[in-house]
Amino acid sequence: MGSVLQLSKRFREVLLDGRWIANTNFKDQLSDIAWEDAVTRIGSLNTIAMLAFHIDYYIAGLVHVFEGGNLEIRDQFSFDLPPIESQEQWEALLNKLWKDSERFAVLLEQMPDSRLDEVFVDEKYGTYQRNIDGMMEHSYYHLGQITLIKKLLKNS
Repeated sequence: MGSVLQLSKRFREVLLDGRWIANTNFKDQLSDIAWEDAVTRIGSLNTIAMLAFHIDYYIAGLVHVFEGGNLEIRDQFSFDLPPIESQEQWEALLNKLWKDSERFAVLLEQMPDSRLDEVFVDEKYGTYQRNIDGMMEHSYYHLGQITLIKKLLKNS
């Protein structure tokens, strides 16, 4: 299996269907959460909805670059979640996350392995490999937060 296929598989594991590293994934953790819980703040922690939005923000930004666009995402906007006031709005956010995640995985599979060592947008961002690995590590980090926040919500 080529490098990009392995990376795509690893990416799907954390977002859509895997259990290897954390014994769960974003889809498992988020699919059974009601919108009221998704927007409930515990202390100074981000809400589950904010974390889902945050991860999708970066995935969508990388998808845009993979499709030939400019890098338009900025850290300062990565938590700018519009208000969620219904189950439909929460489900729309989740559906966007699943769609963008699958698009990311497909685009990654179509990428030649040789591109992994190329500069990603600008030398200061490193290579495609570094950014793809970073996306997965970032996702696992926030998956852990979501899992803990879910437990805190159950116990509150």
